[in-house]
Amino acid sequence: QVQLVESGGGLVQPGASLRLSCAFSGSIFSLYTMAWYRQAPGKERELVAQINSGGFSTYYTDSVKGRFTISRDNAKNTVYLQMNSLKPEDTAVYYCASGYSRYNYWGQGTQVTVSS
Repeated sequence: QVQLVESGGGLVQPGASLRLSCAFSGSIFSLYTMAWYRQAPGKERELVAQINSGGFSTYYTDSVKGRFTISRDNAKNTVYLQMNSLKPEDTAVYYCASGYSRYNYWGQGTQVTVSS
């Protein structure tokens, strides 16, 4: 019954920033691990970042470390992905996901395009 709705994607130039948001509904948000995945054309879906239910433990794939930050606001039932210093290789559809240990629930995806 969990529903995830993403926003914040768009077309930006290299070096720009975007902040993605994912609104969670249908269950108790503070119990769920949250994550951002991305999928570029012709490639498998890749885990970009995740954050545990309490917000104290995070993970980032190597290619985004130092540039992306995942955070959550449990009072607003929202998870964010702050993306700085965007590169063309960050171009992908970004998906929000939620679960306890496996990600059972997925958002619809939001397109991020980084191009000059």
